[in-house]
Amino acid sequence: MFSLKPILFISLFLICTCGAVFLPHLGVYGYIADYCIGPSQQWWEAPFSGIGIRYSFSLALATILGFVLQRHKLRFGFSAIQRQETLLLLFLCVIWLSSIFGVSTVDRYSTVDHPTVKFTKVVVFIFLMTHIITDKNKFNGLFWVFVMCALVLGLQAWELPRRSFIAGRLEGIGGADFAESNFFGSFMAAMLPLIGVQLLRSKKWILKIVCLVAAAFTANAVVLCRSRGALVGIAMGCFAAMLMAPKQYKKKIAIGLVLGVLGGLYVTDQQFLERMTSIVVSEEEERDESAASRFRLWQAGAQMVSDHPLGIGIGNWYQTIVIYIPEYEGKDSHNTYVKCVAELGIQGLFLFALIIFFALKENSRIKAMSDRLPPEIANDFIILSFGLCISIVIILTCGLTITMIYTEIIWILLMLPVCLRRALENAIMEYETEVTEVTMVS
Repeated sequence: MFSLKPILFISLFLICTCGAVFLPHLGVYGYIADYCIGPSQQWWEAPFSGIGIRYSFSLALATILGFVLQRHKLRFGFSAIQRQETLLLLFLCVIWLSSIFGVSTVDRYSTVDHPTVKFTKVVVFIFLMTHIITDKNKFNGLFWVFVMCALVLGLQAWELPRRSFIAGRLEGIGGADFAESNFFGSFMAAMLPLIGVQLLRSKKWILKIVCLVAAAFTANAVVLCRSRGALVGIAMGCFAAMLMAPKQYKKKIAIGLVLGVLGGLYVTDQQFLERMTSIVVSEEEERDESAASRFRLWQAGAQMVSDHPLGIGIGNWYQTIVIYIPEYEGKDSHNTYVKCVAELGIQGLFLFALIIFFALKENSRIKAMSDRLPPEIANDFIILSFGLCISIVIILTCGLTITMIYTEIIWILLMLPVCLRRALENAIMEYETEVTEVTMVS
């Protein structure tokens, strides 16, 4: 007899997979939940492990089928291809050119598939997402998926006994991209603004309570990761939130930030505080080995760019670093931007910078375009855009100390503004059509 969690898991999987054929956004929700939580690593998936189901592949396939069958019902706003999507395709081209004309990867890379293959899969899913999540209700549903994933992972982190930690840090929780504590901490940190936005938007008390509980357990998980990068990311996110807060929400956001900081301090412990104090040290103090090694790796990355301005080739960092620092053989770059420019060259970094710039710029565009809608609807789009923007700021800041250039979550967040822009454009077209019809009748 199965317990409740395995039954709930397989039921949700079947609903999302089968439902995606008729409602493709269910496939997107299921895929992202699978990516974030990593069910194959959870005990409640064990009863089904022998069947050999590839959950993400099944969900992606069902979503593609649903997209094809339901394409006549999908709406793509003012344009089927937006600038962000064009830049993403150009970035993918740079990756493939780097793979074809670069040096063959003979050592190892940090993913099961070669980064070229992995990133191609990421782009396929993102294009499905940006052409399916194109109205406010679907976008709202996607935010709730992130909230629930953060809650599930936060509860799991809270339940783990201390003996499960490695060197006092939370490891091995979440999907494959988050198995290491710094990555998991960065992901959970990036979820905090999305949780906060849903808390502000929710009108029902039960949903507000869910958000508060999710925020508490998410913050606790970040603390358990002992990730300095995640802390810096949250600090930068708070700073950005103070600067970018919509005027109609400034007071609530300020109160939320104060309460969030106090709550974060409440769940911290001595080990967390001791590790965080090593972020900034005086010249006389010795940095810990983890922090000091990063600077040497970044210097080596800069030398790689000087020697190979067009890049050493995608996936080739690990086999190249030994040339510059022999004792660091197999070490990662510990910096998203250093690895991007080292492997993909200045052209890769340039495109990545453009994608980041236009993703953040969408916040101001959405504010401007929202004026064409009634205030209540416009404010909803503005606060959604704000939360997404702060989440992007946090994940990009975390990328200064970890390598996420081929990590799916950073690209999902960077391309979600496309979904929100299309949702806004569709809402504008609907509203203006209604106004026109009413005018004609009157």
